[in-house]
Amino acid sequence: MACTTVNGQLDLGSCLIFQDSTAAQEYTGAGSLINTLLPNIYLAAGLIIFFMIIMGGFMIISSASDPHKTEDGKKIITSAIMGLAIVICSYWIIQLIQVVTGLSILN
Repeated sequence: MACTTVNGQLDLGSCLIFQDSTAAQEYTGAGSLINTLLPNIYLAAGLIIFFMIIMGGFMIISSASDPHKTEDGKKIITSAIMGLAIVICSYWIIQLIQVVTGLSILN
């Protein structure tokens, strides 16, 4: 399948070939792309937060009574918990938008 041009510009959606279709056929608009990316972003954020909490706990345990390392570990865990709160709030906001507008965002 060859790449097409639209108004003299290259249409990258027709150049990206997936298993049996192009990106232009798979993602008809920004909404369908966001619907695909958002759950993956939540998964990545959850994994990052998990590893930050593990790393902060390891720093606290291995600090060997060094107050600076203990404080660094506490800061990492605090930052991870704040990030978790932000991710949860963004999920709730997405759910609220789904209920109010009737759009299916995360499904």
